[in-house]
Amino acid sequence: MARRAVHATGSAIPIGYLLVAEVGWQAIRVLVIVMLVGALALETVRLLVGLDWRIFDYLTRPYEADNLAGYALFAIGMAITAVAFDPRVAVPAMLMLTIGDPVSGIVSRSSTPGRKSGPVLALVFLICVGLAWPFVPSTTAIAGALAATAADGLKPTVRGYVIDDNLTIAPAAATAMAIVTTVV
Repeated sequence: MARRAVHATGSAIPIGYLLVAEVGWQAIRVLVIVMLVGALALETVRLLVGLDWRIFDYLTRPYEADNLAGYALFAIGMAITAVAFDPRVAVPAMLMLTIGDPVSGIVSRSSTPGRKSGPVLALVFLICVGLAWPFVPSTTAIAGALAATAADGLKPTVRGYVIDDNLTIAPAAATAMAIVTTVV
């Protein structure tokens, strides 16, 4: 549950942009880059020096013991999305990561470990469509939700390293929405 809470607090970034008129997109970009630098610094110390804070027991998974932890991948995905995309697709993509992914994790706890069932993925899709709908046209919302759902459901492994959805959900959703926005 602690990991899910970290995700949810990440919603403050896109929501802050939406609710505080003085917060421009450039400020969000700077914030996520600072967040990324901090996360990578912590991970460098954790992995190379052996930082053994108790909080890492709660926030990291066993397969992350010798690899970048999910929170660092989350920071990378958020930074890529904020820097590479316009806020009208970046904001819903970030919300898909910060809200859709933890809901998916909570619901899928009862399904087969390592695999998400069809109903769980359908729920993720519907949540992601709902998160994007206020910001983009319906076809764009659907494209972003499909990409986010695919990123949530697929966990490719490269050279023994699991590519965590914390890295892929927001950039995949933003990419899909940007493409549809350009084409449609």
